[in-house]
Amino acid sequence: MTLRKSIITVLVLCTFLSVGAQKFELGRVTISELQEREYSQEPSAAAAILFKKGEVHIEYSQLQGFLMKTEVKAKIKIYKKEGFEWANNQIQYYLFGDWSEKISIVGAATYNLVDGKIVKTKLKNDGEFDEKNNKYWGTKKITLPNVKEGSIIEFDYVITCKRFGKLPDWDFQTSIPVKYSEFKTYIPEYFIFNPSQKGFLFPKITVEKIPASIIITTKDRSVGRVSETNFSSDKLEYVETRTTYIAENMPAMKEESYVNNIKNYTSSVSHELSIINYPNVPLKTFSTDWETVTKTIYKDDDFGPELNKTGYFEADVTSLIAGLKSRDEIIIAILGYVKSIKWNDYYGYSCGDGVKKAYKDKIGNVAEINLMLIAMLRYAGINANPVLLSTRSHGIALFPNLTAFNYVIGAVETEGEPILLDATEKYSSPGVLPLRDLNWFGRLIRKDGSSSQINLMPQGFSKEINYMNLVLKNDGSIDGKIRKQLTEHKALDYRQQNLSRNKDSYVEDLEYRNNAIEINDYMRDNDLDLTKPIAETYSFKNNKDLEIIENKMYLSPLLFLTFKENPFRQEKREYPIDFGYPSQSKFNINIEIPKGYAIESIPKPLNLVTGNNIGAFKYNIATNDNKIQLTITTDINTPIVPADDYEVLKDFYQKMMDKQNEKIVLIKSE
Repeated sequence: MTLRKSIITVLVLCTFLSVGAQKFELGRVTISELQEREYSQEPSAAAAILFKKGEVHIEYSQLQGFLMKTEVKAKIKIYKKEGFEWANNQIQYYLFGDWSEKISIVGAATYNLVDGKIVKTKLKNDGEFDEKNNKYWGTKKITLPNVKEGSIIEFDYVITCKRFGKLPDWDFQTSIPVKYSEFKTYIPEYFIFNPSQKGFLFPKITVEKIPASIIITTKDRSVGRVSETNFSSDKLEYVETRTTYIAENMPAMKEESYVNNIKNYTSSVSHELSIINYPNVPLKTFSTDWETVTKTIYKDDDFGPELNKTGYFEADVTSLIAGLKSRDEIIIAILGYVKSIKWNDYYGYSCGDGVKKAYKDKIGNVAEINLMLIAMLRYAGINANPVLLSTRSHGIALFPNLTAFNYVIGAVETEGEPILLDATEKYSSPGVLPLRDLNWFGRLIRKDGSSSQINLMPQGFSKEINYMNLVLKNDGSIDGKIRKQLTEHKALDYRQQNLSRNKDSYVEDLEYRNNAIEINDYMRDNDLDLTKPIAETYSFKNNKDLEIIENKMYLSPLLFLTFKENPFRQEKREYPIDFGYPSQSKFNINIEIPKGYAIESIPKPLNLVTGNNIGAFKYNIATNDNKIQLTITTDINTPIVPADDYEVLKDFYQKMMDKQNEKIVLIKSE
């Protein structure tokens, strides 16, 4: 046998191996299961996964090379109408070039109990369709028919592809309880995958090393006076690692306030290809560490080379920065210029059609827009480099692998902290990234291939400063005026939510949200001047927040702006509290009391500081003749608070809320 044939033969490593009897099987639906009205361990659940099983095999095809085959089977019980959404299954798949994935729906059905008998309704043709998300990704959608309260649904599908640098992620938990979840991988000895687990609940893991073999048939054709084809067979032996993950009775993931991405805390496992070690072939390593990962990404044709393209913009940028002298002026000018390229909402760190086409068409994905930004800054003499990150929706990048990141931004390196930039967000400014980017750490890559971890979380306060003047009237009404200023991320949040709205509609909503006040003379400043705080000013009349009982007036000085309830109500917190960024809220309030009234009592000052530098609250109050002045400041110093500090934070908010709701008491003096 020739050396080439020998190598090819050795690469033929996998075969389907029969598996023994399964603990759970599709098609086995009982009357008692259909009669169940609630899930015993979580009676409030709208649905429950009775079992879900996944198997991943890597096999070899002499025509196509190595393939990864994944089969998923699931059986789900629907208890309430809110659980009907589980009858709509969506499977994302890759569809670009030779690496495209093929999805086959093996079977799907709904089971119902009708007149004491089990009725099975199979998936119909109109319940299965494909949707193209972009040139890289599509979604296979199936909608199970005849779903009712009490139904059981099942589905079974297979995904086949050449891409196996990463095995499919497997979640053992989801938003509904899971009775049984099983995930198996069948990996030949020539492939080493790095597994990584997330969550607080871990599955039981068993690993077996199994001798395996496959018979490979090859053919040789001899050419002579008579052509002949000779067939030969070879038996290849190898060791297969079979890993089984089993989780039982997994509770539903609970929604809690101020959670970044609940999937960061979901019990799950992922696998990234680390090493390929074929016989008689040099060992090939992949994402063994962050340096390797970033170098691999930087060398990719859709990343590093795109940064070197400058001819398409040189004349425009030269004209743009003419006369600008300071670094900050140049950064602001180029950032604003690149924002004219519309983001098409596609994530990723790889260019699609390339920076030149995005520049020409005025539309592009994240990589095209932000790599273009970096290239322009470099052309202008600014030390700019890309930063790879994982967005909040993608999860926290904990382990080195090529799929840990799904986004790229720019960074200008300075003697102090780097200045982070994202030109996909219309209202972002230097150092102020959209919330989707604020996900712990990113990875900065330099031209020489070196990289370093970079903190994505803002260090300074985003501020909300309110100046409020109140004139109390004898009839129980209040004439007031407010000026609010917002900086940094608070300003960004405000602009994102409100600048596209009709101003009259916004004012109506503001009146409704603030205890039905009547607003006049509304003005807003610095809508689009991102270098300045956004500010709004308005006068108002309030008829509901000043109480008169007999000869006394009662007033909470924050009026409609005070906390109505503690946002942290759970007895126990399972996940970290994520505020997004450090913040400061400050109120400067001047109150003029009505003629004929005197101050009977005012709240006492309070200076409240939490442990672990989480937050601080200051409440200062003073009187001067018929005037009352208050300064109320709340600082949240730590954007991410560990769950262990939940009780401290909960108590802090409760004490702060109680103080804000304390009353000023005025008594009639005439």
